[in-house]
Amino acid sequence: MRRFGQHAVLKDDMIETYTALHAAVWPEVLEVIHACNLVNYSIYRSGRELFAYFEYVGSDYEADMRRMEQSEVMQRWWTHTKPCFLHHDRQEYYMDWNEIFHLA
Repeated sequence: MRRFGQHAVLKDDMIETYTALHAAVWPEVLEVIHACNLVNYSIYRSGRELFAYFEYVGSDYEADMRRMEQSEVMQRWWTHTKPCFLHHDRQEYYMDWNEIFHLA
């Protein structure tokens, strides 16, 4: 199992939109996330800043992420979520953080 922490920043005028989308995530999106071996997925918000945490329980992370990127439902979902990010014009969304401490 691998743990991931990620950070992103929303546009000021898209905070409510992004929050509302995640208050009612499409069931098909959740199915893809699970099928790609992501579990314990959480997104936290403070102002415009987002922090995401998830665990990967599969055996080939890169292949599962390619499968997610190729999913038609994820492509549709991202047409709604990606424009919410501050650096959408540069296609910068969540950036991975390096784990420096973990207590099990």
